[in-house]
Amino acid sequence: MIYPPPAFENKFCAPTQFVARCADLPRPLVFTNGCFDLLHRGHVTYLAQARALGASLVVAVNSDASVKRLGKGKERPINPLEDRMAVLAALESVSLVTWFEEDTPLERILECRPEVLVKGGDWPIDRIVGAREVHGWGGAVHAIPFLHERSTSALVEKIRRL
Repeated sequence: MIYPPPAFENKFCAPTQFVARCADLPRPLVFTNGCFDLLHRGHVTYLAQARALGASLVVAVNSDASVKRLGKGKERPINPLEDRMAVLAALESVSLVTWFEEDTPLERILECRPEVLVKGGDWPIDRIVGAREVHGWGGAVHAIPFLHERSTSALVEKIRRL
């Protein structure tokens, strides 16, 4: 028997197709970004809360090279971009997953013009990339407080101690 590819793979979106794919999503559009290296409870809670702020949630993922430039450690990312995107796309709360090679997702934000921009609670709103632009076109920017204190870096350290 031949099995079809998982339906969540339809949520993958190359940057070259991003504008067109976003145009097909229900609005208001919520945008977030990050590395999402080892997905944990903090991530999935945050993504579900972000999705609740609009009709669609777009997640832009740092490319492998972009993660390395963040200085999170020479072994990061642990999971390659394609794997990180697949895990995110499989989540019910996520509508579309793309990536960015740059140090920030500003280009993707400008391309999709979200009504809502979201980051985790560790980000002051005035430091969230794209906040000025989203506010400029009348959108909202949120820093969602953590309900579960989790981090990929803490998980990596815990594994090292085992």
